[in-house]
Amino acid sequence: MGPGVDKLFLEVAGRPVVAHTWSRFEEAACIDEIVLVVRDGRQPAFNDLARRYGFRKAHRFAVGGKERQDSVWSGLQVMDPRAEIVAIQDAARPCTSPQLIEATVAAARETGAAVAAHRVTDTLKESDGGLRVGRTVDRSRLWAVQTPQTFRVEVLRAALAAVRQQGLLVTDDTAACELIGQPVKLVEETTPNPKVTVPSDLLLVGLLLGSSVGR
Repeated sequence: MGPGVDKLFLEVAGRPVVAHTWSRFEEAACIDEIVLVVRDGRQPAFNDLARRYGFRKAHRFAVGGKERQDSVWSGLQVMDPRAEIVAIQDAARPCTSPQLIEATVAAARETGAAVAAHRVTDTLKESDGGLRVGRTVDRSRLWAVQTPQTFRVEVLRAALAAVRQQGLLVTDDTAACELIGQPVKLVEETTPNPKVTVPSDLLLVGLLLGSSVGR
């Protein structure tokens, strides 16, 4: 988005991006508490959002770490110790439906770990290391994973502990599960669930959210 821009607070469809994301978890009946992993000093801005949009579910804060896995670990340390299931969400993914959240929670209760995903439908090419096609990749078994990534708490703790002990860097939480041999169920999403990454994403997200303003 460019230097000095906090994409989570860019307004789209009448609200900051993160307010839309938060509202989806506010609506999901299976979610009891929300842990916000944020940069230290940003907590008041998120408390302001809760007041402005009337979010009523209990929320608490953890301070983000250097890497994603460090931030997730930080969040685990402050969550309610009675929690059995935890759903990890990208704050910049504001179109996630409550139904998808609930589906990943149900799958995690059954399997131990679950992730929202969609089948890859584009033809995929592997480059030769530059800007030329090296080969066509078989897409028949490929899925693109998103969030929520949802786990039994003890499963995620064990997976991230293994990552930390081995000094590894993983790009998502399900990769940590792969490290310990934990099966992860793919939960197919049936509605668009994009992540705000570049400016053009705001247009798409705005169109998708336009019919759900005020939810």
